[in-house]
Amino acid sequence: MNVRRHFLLSLLAASLFPQMGGAQELPTEVRQEIGRFLDATAKKEISVGRIKIDSVAIIGNTLQLFANMNCAYIPFREKNVAEIYTGVNALLPAEFAKYHLQIRTNKRSIEELIPQALRSKKDKKAKTFNPGAGTPLTTNLSAPYTPANGLRDRHIALWQSHGFYYEPKLTRWEWQRARIFQTVEDLYTQSYVLPFLVPMLENAGANVLLPRERDCQTVEVIVDNDGNLNSRSVYTENIADKAWTQGNGKGFAHLRNQYIDFENPFKEGTFRTIETIKKGKESTAEWIPEIPSTGRYAVYVSYQTLPNSTDDALYTVYHKGGATRFKVNQQMGGGTWIYLGTFGFDAGKNKTCKVTLSNRSAKAGQTVTADAVKIGGGMGNIARRLSDAGVTENIKSLDANAAIVHKEMPEVDYPYETSGYPRFCEAARYWLQWAGIPDSVYSESQGKNDYTDDYKCRGIWVNYLAGGSSANPTEKGLNIPVDMAFAFHSDAGTTLNDSIIGTLGIYHTNACNGVFSNGASRYLSHDLTDLIQSNIVRDIRALHEPDWTRRGKWNQSYYEARVPCVPTMLLELLSHQNFADMRYGLDPRFRFTVSRAIYKGMLQFLCSQYNMDYIVQPLPVNRMSLRMASENEVELTWQPVTDPLEPTATAEKYIVYTRIGDGDFDNGVLVDKNCYRTVLPSGVVCSYKVTAVNKGGESFPSEILSAGRAFNSQGTVLVINGFDRISAPADFVAAAPADTLLAGFLDDLDHGVPYIKDISYIGKMKEFRRSIPWMDDDASGFGDSYGNYESQVIAGNTFDYPAVHGAAILKAGYSFVSGSDEAVENGQVDLNDYKYVDFILGKECQTKMGRGGIMPLEFKTFSKPMQDAIAAYCSQGGNIFISGSYVGTDLWDNRLAKAEDSDKKFATEVLKYKWRTGQAATMGKVKSVASPFAVLTGDYSYHNELNPDSYVVESPDAIEPAGKEAYTVMRYSENNLSAGIAYRGAYKTCVLGFPFESIRTESEREALMKAVLTFFNENE
Repeated sequence: MNVRRHFLLSLLAASLFPQMGGAQELPTEVRQEIGRFLDATAKKEISVGRIKIDSVAIIGNTLQLFANMNCAYIPFREKNVAEIYTGVNALLPAEFAKYHLQIRTNKRSIEELIPQALRSKKDKKAKTFNPGAGTPLTTNLSAPYTPANGLRDRHIALWQSHGFYYEPKLTRWEWQRARIFQTVEDLYTQSYVLPFLVPMLENAGANVLLPRERDCQTVEVIVDNDGNLNSRSVYTENIADKAWTQGNGKGFAHLRNQYIDFENPFKEGTFRTIETIKKGKESTAEWIPEIPSTGRYAVYVSYQTLPNSTDDALYTVYHKGGATRFKVNQQMGGGTWIYLGTFGFDAGKNKTCKVTLSNRSAKAGQTVTADAVKIGGGMGNIARRLSDAGVTENIKSLDANAAIVHKEMPEVDYPYETSGYPRFCEAARYWLQWAGIPDSVYSESQGKNDYTDDYKCRGIWVNYLAGGSSANPTEKGLNIPVDMAFAFHSDAGTTLNDSIIGTLGIYHTNACNGVFSNGASRYLSHDLTDLIQSNIVRDIRALHEPDWTRRGKWNQSYYEARVPCVPTMLLELLSHQNFADMRYGLDPRFRFTVSRAIYKGMLQFLCSQYNMDYIVQPLPVNRMSLRMASENEVELTWQPVTDPLEPTATAEKYIVYTRIGDGDFDNGVLVDKNCYRTVLPSGVVCSYKVTAVNKGGESFPSEILSAGRAFNSQGTVLVINGFDRISAPADFVAAAPADTLLAGFLDDLDHGVPYIKDISYIGKMKEFRRSIPWMDDDASGFGDSYGNYESQVIAGNTFDYPAVHGAAILKAGYSFVSGSDEAVENGQVDLNDYKYVDFILGKECQTKMGRGGIMPLEFKTFSKPMQDAIAAYCSQGGNIFISGSYVGTDLWDNRLAKAEDSDKKFATEVLKYKWRTGQAATMGKVKSVASPFAVLTGDYSYHNELNPDSYVVESPDAIEPAGKEAYTVMRYSENNLSAGIAYRGAYKTCVLGFPFESIRTESEREALMKAVLTFFNENE
């Protein structure tokens, strides 16, 4: 019932029943006072425009106040709804006390806008959106744990904004957004979705479907029954009780290196089929790839869905960590790429790295089909050019129904061009073509406009995924019961005063008569939006920035919010064009927080739709240590971490993953306690990581600790992993000459530290003047950045450096164990139990979050407990090796922290070095120099430029000896500044101003570690 109709009914009621009073009798000043009261209520939570009472109606004994749309942006909860009604009732004239008050906005009463998940009393009449909990698309049978109160059996479609696309008006490939603040939205949102959000959802048990490539590997290997283009990969079949036969219909074939127009590789080949067996000898198909280089690769399979397809096709991926088994429901998802997981593979072609498919099933007489396997992400292979039919205008998502203007282009024979970029950079429109999705889905413009096709195809793709399922029964598609969809964007808009633009949520309710196919209200999209936005803002305010802005919840007709036939939210997390937002937005810690908040919102929403309690997966464990428990056993211990924001996120059990030598991690072992003992073989580095689990799912992994037992060991070294830092690059805000203000990011001073790897960095910022406006995406104004890294992967902190150090220690003839710095600081590990200590500091240094000054600095090189532990160790005659970029700068010249005399005293009097300068070298080369310690010899090189293999060392320290018996042992080759010192007295120290693990080659690391350990053993 709309506002106009309510108003007419109120007039009618007033004329028929004058004793009830007319709505027009509510004085204007009272309406204004109510508006001000609602304004004040809103400002406690959200930043919106003025709230007004547009109209008033009396229906029977109910007084209805109709507030404008701004009122609907308030996150309504039972508590504040009760407070609002109490407050508004107090403002009403006495003659209105006899009426029951109802406040309405956005076509609902405010109590109806409380998300179902947050209501103490469930509305039994309200329909939920729940496509059913049948057999999911894929199930990892090798996982040691299955969450019962998470997202098991759920299917979530989501996408990370835009992507590289072909712009016919300029006859070039380009980004859909501007290069600004060292990233571009087309890549930036991936830095949340791929490393954080998707794993969180999958750890909770969900099947996550993406319309863009998820693997940043530039290598792609296709293995197919129809042959393999440019590859020696092999497809074979093993026949037992049942035989493989040719399928009836089209399948995948890789016939060309590039695809044009509407060519569909899934319509150009064949597929194989076989009958399932429950007993007897199984038949298998095998895909044996030829892998160009050792690395980690995503594995996708394809098949065809037939009327009698099985729901438990058994695939096995053989990889460096062992074998992982999957059950795939072939009753859905046929004719496209279905993601199984990401695994480590060795270079070459061998049967230890392959994918197999069995015809064994829980039910005999059904059908298994086999087609192609795709390994790795690859380079873009969709070639585009100006359409013969011309081009159309690039219209915005909100104006998707606007008239399309046809533009004719000059008559030039434009060639077909591929992007030349990795496929993960490209827009959804191109992945969908490569994935066999119909061109009616990915090209609504029929080839005339890739820009509009891209944002339109994502919503249409959701409906195609769900087509034929209970989520979308009236359309044809892949029969996947999609539970919800989510679009991740970063909004545009700037300020010049360092205020935060903040978080906006968008949904749409008016399409399809306001209901989904099962009759559930499309206002469920409002619930989804509220829950996700609320979690994001609450967690950011609690952990990082108390003044984070919460913008509105817009009920508007954006294409991505309007078209999907399932509950959908479009998130504008922040403004990628606003410096204040991006000081947080470039920090991996912020990205983890945001992604976890989104996951929690989705979890709350989906569990409410299935009427089940939700439990949030735990946070990663910490305080890890490895010790020798016996001559050939090690014991790993750790501690769970409490989540102050989520009481359900409590660890119940743990999974320990093991990696032997240069292999990969296995499928893990479930343990009940926070310790694990295992045999340690001789002569090989063994590595371990731990996750915490509960009924909601699995946490992110811990850091990786390693141990090794040398043959004829000369002693045991304790390796301390003190490199925990992940952070944004250094930034500044300063007054410049004249009246121009400068601000920006300072990559050359400190690039920051990505979490594992960065797929969103494009190049250094080059325009620091705030006054320079955006003119074009090629001239972005303030924040404009280079694009020389925009198709590359940048290495970050892998938390895997004890293995790197340990391999060199083992080579030198020493055993080793390892522990976290927190385990040393809290006394769990005693340095005095070890003759030798190797302390990894990497790029550890005190670091702020965002604008700083709000939350404590993190990542100090030497905390007070660590200083005490090291000092006590040295006083007992220990031998300690320390390396890191900021071993001096963090104590003497950190821009963010006041230098403490006690810190300097620790460095000079205990470790025997003093700081000379930061940013000591740029060329990445050091040389040993003459000193009394002749064993410390050789020349070494370290990673001084951004690369995919090791984090960059852009600001190494120059440190000098402090006191007698300490000497310079290394100098930077380009300027002879002191790069490392050694001290021999009552104890021994060796300290380097660059990180040991950043040394480029294994042979260099082995030589240096051997020299250090030999120095420690001299004259003993």
